[in-house]
Amino acid sequence: MNNGIFIIAHAPLASALRQCVAHVFPERVGDVLAFDVSPDATAQESLAEARRAVAAQFGGAPVLLLTDVMGATPCNVARQLLGSVPARLVAGVNLPMLLRALTYQDEPIDELTARAVSGGSQGVMQVAASA
Repeated sequence: MNNGIFIIAHAPLASALRQCVAHVFPERVGDVLAFDVSPDATAQESLAEARRAVAAQFGGAPVLLLTDVMGATPCNVARQLLGSVPARLVAGVNLPMLLRALTYQDEPIDELTARAVSGGSQGVMQVAASA
């Protein structure tokens, strides 16, 4: 079984990124779980729901947790998931990071994490400037 990929972000970013995966890799979208943290949910409610979702989707497989902002509620919830599943957590998710993670999803979790971080940082660049 491949490593799981779980996006946990402020609503609706996680679902939007998963929709992008469906556009680029329609055959792989089933490997990606998206969890949108609602602005009106407590951190405890979000954590309980995220735990249920991860257990149902990935069982005991290693999981790459991708979150949007370091220190924000989605990241804090993801950090608490680390104790209950074999996982790695990366903050600052973007589409290049996610696509790279899907491309190398079958690699060992530490290598997958390094490739995801590399893909995310390499995907950010200034393309042009106007006068």
